[in-house]
Amino acid sequence: MNKKVILPLVILLVILTGGVVYLLLSLNAEKMNSRQMQELAELDKKEMENEYREFSNQYSEMMTKINNDSIIAQLTQEQLRTQQLLKELQQTKSHDAAEITRLKKELAQVRAVLREYVIQIDSLNRQNERLTAENARINSALEESARQNEALTSEKATLTEKVAIAAQLDATNIKFMPLNKKGKEEKKVSKAKQLRVDFSISRNVTAQSGMKTLYVRIITPTGSVLSAGTIPYENKNIQYSIKKQIEYNGEATPVTMFWNIHEVHSAGTYQVAVFCDGQMIGSKSFAVM
Repeated sequence: MNKKVILPLVILLVILTGGVVYLLLSLNAEKMNSRQMQELAELDKKEMENEYREFSNQYSEMMTKINNDSIIAQLTQEQLRTQQLLKELQQTKSHDAAEITRLKKELAQVRAVLREYVIQIDSLNRQNERLTAENARINSALEESARQNEALTSEKATLTEKVAIAAQLDATNIKFMPLNKKGKEEKKVSKAKQLRVDFSISRNVTAQSGMKTLYVRIITPTGSVLSAGTIPYENKNIQYSIKKQIEYNGEATPVTMFWNIHEVHSAGTYQVAVFCDGQMIGSKSFAVM
């Protein structure tokens, strides 16, 4: 075939392939973040089901330890209510935030009522050694339930941390260039009038959109920082060189920042780091003549 025909076809194929790969990677990231959020909701629901089930069991145990028909009738009614709430929770989807919130409030009320009955029964049977021993067993069961819930809470915290990490911005394709007084690239940094830093904030649908303050920190070959102020980082304040605010909407965003040179700089390795929201989101070293 004619080379004039083949070359455009090859270029088109490369562009289409790159687009498909980018789309697949984006969809995979969105799917992973959605799955982690769903897992958090499922853990929260499972923790609530464990508490409802444990409270229902405690009503059964308390009813076997007293002879007061009136109190037994009240306990039976509260147990049925607890079991009904558990059934409603089991039939509720973990992503139904409004219903989950309502059942959490109901759970708090069930817990408070149960605590009142425990106190009342303990007072009525204070002289009964058998009931005292049984109360100790119930408390042990409560502690075991608390340990189980603590394990679930720990797992939920781990997933929450993963979601937070996924929402962190990422600075890629960092470039560093000395410029002359005309704004053109200068081969020798000792003759430069400005330093230019370019990078891109990657696409991240998990990150919160809005105004973002970006900081660039430039370290010279002598180890000194080109400083314009300080920012908090890892429980201390560090110097930064350039600051800029951008509007971020979750899509890939190019950023360019400049440092005006006021003194002659030497050739060598320059270290560039980018910070946002108290985190280093990218860094790179450059050998400059």
